[in-house]
Amino acid sequence: MIKKYHGLGNDYLVIDPAKCNVNLQESHIRKLCKRNFGIGADGILYGPIREGDKISVRCYNPDGSEASNSGTGIRIFAKYLHDEGYVTGKSAEFYTASGRAFVEFLNEDATLVRAKMGKADFHASAIPVIGEEREVINEPMYFGGDLYEVTCLSVGNPHCAYLTDEVHYDKVMELGPLVESADYFPERINFMMLHVISRDHVEIEVYERGAGYTLASGTSACAAIAVTTRLGLTDRKIVVSQPGGDLNVEMDDNDEIIMTGSVDTVGMMMLTESFFM
Repeated sequence: MIKKYHGLGNDYLVIDPAKCNVNLQESHIRKLCKRNFGIGADGILYGPIREGDKISVRCYNPDGSEASNSGTGIRIFAKYLHDEGYVTGKSAEFYTASGRAFVEFLNEDATLVRAKMGKADFHASAIPVIGEEREVINEPMYFGGDLYEVTCLSVGNPHCAYLTDEVHYDKVMELGPLVESADYFPERINFMMLHVISRDHVEIEVYERGAGYTLASGTSACAAIAVTTRLGLTDRKIVVSQPGGDLNVEMDDNDEIIMTGSVDTVGMMMLTESFFM
């Protein structure tokens, strides 16, 4: 049995190893995420994986690669733990490839959650970006033969932000594949077009590494506030609008990023044994 959730249209499948006995392989991930041949999703969450009292989850992109972090995935996995009775209180703690995740449930059915997402790091080695060690802020880079000024950072996974007066789907789709696989980024990168509307409101569109265009991205929203506060363009509490909806993001006094957003259940599906052959 596989459960499907979405956060603002960014959808994930949850495969629980205790309830779905399958040796998950890259070919399975690719097939499951295809919307015509599988269930269809922007990624797969495999867990809970138990090591004593510690719970962890592995997050996979539709191309089969493993993601180090996912803001939407964290919210969705926390709701899954709540729905299945793995956690019974008003919060959940678990681990992703990038470290500890702590999530609070803001209502009884866990459809609104608040997650601590850690701190942003603009250093080239943390992202990573080729070249000497420096903070990659307002740096000129060539994509497709044209010069763009971008800011790069890690919020548990890597992001390249391009500030513009208008975000546009066609431009994201044009630049996204070029930026994702550019030589500057040896481990590939998420690309985000970012428009500052006001001191407390921005809009973004995102092309994610290993996934392509997505209606929403939690870590991109976190990257957005990190970039705009660093550049002095917004306050420390903002609304991040995306095609799938809005996320509320803030930075506390220690510069930790906190994301609040919704999670919705889509349903459950039983797959045939032959699907995994």
